Amino acid sequence: MKNYKVGLTLGVGAYLTWGLLSLYWPLLEPANSIEIVSHRATWTFVVCIGLLLYTGKLRETFALVRKRGVVLRLILSTMLVSVNWLVYIWGVNHGHVVECALGYYINPLIIIAFGVILLKEKMRRLQWMSVGIATLGVIVLAIDYGRPPWIALALATSWGSYGLVKKQLGLGALEGLAIETTLSLLPYGGYLLWLGHKGTGQFGHHFGLTTLLILAGVVTAIPLLMFNGSTNRLNFTVIGLLQYITPTVQFLIGVIVRHEAMTTGRWIGFFVVWIALTTLGYDLVKSGSPSDNRFAELD
Repeated sequence: MKNYKVGLTLGVGAYLTWGLLSLYWPLLEPANSIEIVSHRATWTFVVCIGLLLYTGKLRETFALVRKRGVVLRLILSTMLVSVNWLVYIWGVNHGHVVECALGYYINPLIIIAFGVILLKEKMRRLQWMSVGIATLGVIVLAIDYGRPPWIALALATSWGSYGLVKKQLGLGALEGLAIETTLSLLPYGGYLLWLGHKGTGQFGHHFGLTTLLILAGVVTAIPLLMFNGSTNRLNFTVIGLLQYITPTVQFLIGVIVRHEAMTTGRWIGFFVVWIALTTLGYDLVKSGSPSDNRFAELD
């Protein structure tokens, strides 16, 4: 029971932190989205290397880079997580927090669709129902927006694809993130050096902003470590259900804190999506295990 309570505390803490990061990224302005992601990747690399050194797993982690098939998949996962981070931070900093929340709400359903289409997995009746209801909700939102919800779809698709690649790799979250940030260090680090050379970068000009840019690596790694601790103590059903904390926090921030517009059509669309997720959640509890927890990790 104590183990379960610790795991639940760590899991809730991880997903709450990921949700609350919607309040953190706007603090890094006037840095643009690419500069913020560059700092996030660079300082996350530093934190990951430090943690791997501390745990004695540095050598065995980077030994994986010698395998050509693993490297190619890691390059792909690095590109996908970069797209996800860029879209998410751009969306949050440009008044689209609610749409970002939608992306993470529909992500589990995208994962299920990927499982059926790409992995030939079998879907249960309630899962089919969930996907169908969620599709209806997205259609309602697209009509209300006057366009497809591109930010939400980009987040869900990039994260779903990332989860699929990571599933095939079978690496631990910390180990995978360490290699991914290593692979992205050259372009992102080079971009930061270029900004510094031009004198247009935000790093080093103001103590507060510089500190927050450095801490971008810490706030990326901490919830990841909490998530890892929770997965060792909780079954996948609980982890699968806890993931909905993150988009719910994002949604509340978008509506209550950022005062983003919520028309009647958007409320209806989100209500339909919530029905889909409730149906999926019921199916997870009833079956005893989710289709997979690969969508539960939000790096």
